[in-house]
Amino acid sequence: MLPVKDLARARRFYEQALGLEIVGGKPDGKFVYRCGGTEIALFPKPEGTQATHTALSFRVADIGAAVAQLVARGVVFADYDLPGLKTVEHVCVLGSEKAAWFEDPEGNILCLHEDLG
Repeated sequence: MLPVKDLARARRFYEQALGLEIVGGKPDGKFVYRCGGTEIALFPKPEGTQATHTALSFRVADIGAAVAQLVARGVVFADYDLPGLKTVEHVCVLGSEKAAWFEDPEGNILCLHEDLG
């Protein structure tokens, strides 16, 4: 579950930018999407997210292609140049995976990751 201040704005992002499959609204105010074999729920929270870490990561087969597809839909990826964490074309290699981070309009930190070998 991901907290959101503005459910309509968040829904536009998850539906249009990420292209997630809509399950629908729940009586308690949550809005649910299907993604692979799991579900993701957005829930209204006036103060939004408080997390400073990755809230959700999506495994992809080809991170370069997935990043390019999302950039074409307007998603802005974070770039880093820190000791032990450097992105090249929005992607960094971390041990046995490649990863790329972005935020939803509500401030939730999301990630794409591709397992290596």
